[in-house]
Amino acid sequence: MAEPIGTEPTASTNPEESAPKPPVRIFLVVVDDSPELPVALRYACLRARKSGGKVALVTVLEPAEMQSWLAVENLMREEQRSEAEQKLQKLARDVNRLTGTLPALYVREGNPRDEVLALIEEEPSISILVLAAGTDPEGPGPLIAYFTGRGLTRLRIPLTIVPGGLGDDALDAIT
Repeated sequence: MAEPIGTEPTASTNPEESAPKPPVRIFLVVVDDSPELPVALRYACLRARKSGGKVALVTVLEPAEMQSWLAVENLMREEQRSEAEQKLQKLARDVNRLTGTLPALYVREGNPRDEVLALIEEEPSISILVLAAGTDPEGPGPLIAYFTGRGLTRLRIPLTIVPGGLGDDALDAIT
């Protein structure tokens, strides 16, 4: 049966065009002051680039202890947030250089593990949490200790733990 003149076909005959595209993987990296942050970030960037995914960065500002002067507390909070935003912008340039895309940036305030979990719940597009393990004898770090223990049942996404001592060549090889 012929199509009426001047109308478009109603369904695509190419199965590749009609199939839904798979969701983009978003690799979440927690930005902190740990020496292993560059390892987690590079791993996430390389995996995102090779899988067509993206990177998201979150930094969590822990509340300062209560000050008796509200003005001092507010000034400290503003300075802390400004420093965190500057760090995220610098890391965003690194992510862009490695992946060709800009990351999603998040600044949260509170307990780091609670805020990471809340962000994962609020953003359904986040699909993998990437953390790098500490290399010192004190252990892998508080987030890894939590998420491999009691917190594991609260995660709705996979957790990737990268050894914190890996160099660029090793990261290139495993991604």
